[in-house]
Amino acid sequence: MSITATELKANLSKYLQLSATEDVYITRNGKVISKLTNPFQERVAVAKSLFGILPDGITEEEAREERLNKL
Repeated sequence: MSITATELKANLSKYLQLSATEDVYITRNGKVISKLTNPFQERVAVAKSLFGILPDGITEEEAREERLNKL
């Protein structure tokens, strides 16, 4: 989402909440000057990519042991 700096000033709390789920780009004179983003967004994306990665029937402990044995 892209908004003007003036719009951000007028509705700061709205855009702070929105930035928890998506990036908000702030523009001035048609140029992007800043970005509001969730500081944990990368962690959330990584965690989501790992869902379902373990095969059925294997426990977390078994997966950890297997990983350590490969090192």
